[in-house]
Amino acid sequence: MASSTKQELEMVQMAQTMVLQAKNWAQSSSLEDSSLFGGGHQGGLSHTDNAMGDSSLFLDRHHRRGGSHHGGGRHGSLSYNNSKDESTLLFVHGHRHGGLSNNNINYNYINSVYSVNNNKHSKNYYKMKMAMIDCAKLYDQAEPGLDRLVERDGKYSHDDALAWLSGAITSHRTCLDGLKEKGVRQELHPISQNLTTLLHEALAFHAKKQRFQRRSKVGAQGRPKGKPFVGRLMSWKPATSRADIVVARDGSGNHQTINKAVDALDKIKNRGESRVIVYVKAGVYDEIVEIPRHLINVMFVGDGIGKTVVTGRKNVVDGGTTVNSATFRVFGDGFWAKDMTFENTAGPQKHQAVALMVASDHSLFYRCSFLGYQDTLYVHSLRQFYRDCHIYGTIDFIFGNAAVVLQNCDIFVRKPMKHQNNMITAQGREDPNENTGISIHGSRIQPAPEFVDLKRSLKTFLGRPWKKHSRTIVSTTYIDGFIHPRGWINWEGNFALSTLYYAEYMNTGPGATTLGRVNWPGYHVLHHPKEVDPFMVRKFIQGESWIMKTGVPVWLEI
Repeated sequence: MASSTKQELEMVQMAQTMVLQAKNWAQSSSLEDSSLFGGGHQGGLSHTDNAMGDSSLFLDRHHRRGGSHHGGGRHGSLSYNNSKDESTLLFVHGHRHGGLSNNNINYNYINSVYSVNNNKHSKNYYKMKMAMIDCAKLYDQAEPGLDRLVERDGKYSHDDALAWLSGAITSHRTCLDGLKEKGVRQELHPISQNLTTLLHEALAFHAKKQRFQRRSKVGAQGRPKGKPFVGRLMSWKPATSRADIVVARDGSGNHQTINKAVDALDKIKNRGESRVIVYVKAGVYDEIVEIPRHLINVMFVGDGIGKTVVTGRKNVVDGGTTVNSATFRVFGDGFWAKDMTFENTAGPQKHQAVALMVASDHSLFYRCSFLGYQDTLYVHSLRQFYRDCHIYGTIDFIFGNAAVVLQNCDIFVRKPMKHQNNMITAQGREDPNENTGISIHGSRIQPAPEFVDLKRSLKTFLGRPWKKHSRTIVSTTYIDGFIHPRGWINWEGNFALSTLYYAEYMNTGPGATTLGRVNWPGYHVLHHPKEVDPFMVRKFIQGESWIMKTGVPVWLEI
């Protein structure tokens, strides 16, 4: 690999600084509870009170690793002054090649003065607080990829760079979407436009670079040569294999809840690249679970679909956000799961209600099921693979901006509310340089049992464009006849119809005919394997280098 250029390095370093600043702003704006994000030791806030009862929140002088490579000094300051009815949040920042000035701040660079409702009994207070909690987590999630781009000095693949930058852009965009969802003006975000511009510029810079190809260290099928190989996930069996932690409702394991097991993962000695295994015995676990980003290479195994069930019912109608409605959220890279069910039982009337949200690079789900209605499976960001899984839902129930392949999966459309159409996918790619999209390969799309008798009376579509460059490919998949002849539906008016990329290749079944499909500029019927090959496991998510070691069956190409 060639070393990073000075321009490239400076650009990513500025993005690092701004993401950290955005995280700190979100922490402070979540209204006083910085402990929700791990406190000041992760680049948090110093908090001092004066006799008048006012408080001032200042950013730490340095990044949590010292921050000297960001230029040192302050990254900016937040002043938070309380009055009887409202607080004013003042953010001061400058520009240096699109970044932040650390010294001699001029008031010409004052971005804005923000007034937010500080009445803890108001709806606005809770809306703001939840949106800011999400933002802080999302910016925290964006940091590792940017860190790797700086620390490895060009020693990463072209695909890695695009994945990490696309992930950072997605986290930033999700924060902005969440603010909008809760009625918070985007202008409240102090560096919204600057950070958006810088991340997209960095992505464009990397996208134009020569595509370096590293020789794989594994054989043609991704397995070590010269010795027998059995992937750890595929071979793991409850009766004969050992787990580091056992979860059992009946008390026969180490813990009775999954959250206690996650807490215990923090206490297990760091063993580098080794994988920690959590076995969750059969039972219904009614809890909201999060795998934080510092818990990498974690493997969850259950007793089977419908036997080991993680369930929740959080939703947007009852005051949650799309992000925090998830029953199970994964931020730690390298997460694997097998033989489990993740569900959200809120129902179609509660609108957005996520069963599983994944923002984990090189994450894999095998023989799992995901049950919900609207927004069931949130494939948020980075590279993901789903094999032999069952996905149930109604509206946009496979959505997000990961680079994701769903292979040999069963996609079941459920009964929506009477006035609703069903849309299977809503892909969220906004920049043409993002290496993201939803690829459904060798799967089956059919009505769930309760929808069979109604499938002719309600319309069902393969997807709609959530963002401007939405990208979804359906290949060699069985499509039942209940899919509308047009196949796809617009989001609003002509939005994205010429910039999206929707494609179908060699699908089968009564709903697979493309004769009546939409005639949008961005819709394509593919006829040759070379056209669909970029969206297969080998090239789209570089799966040969990381999926094969799991032992899970995989088709690398069409």
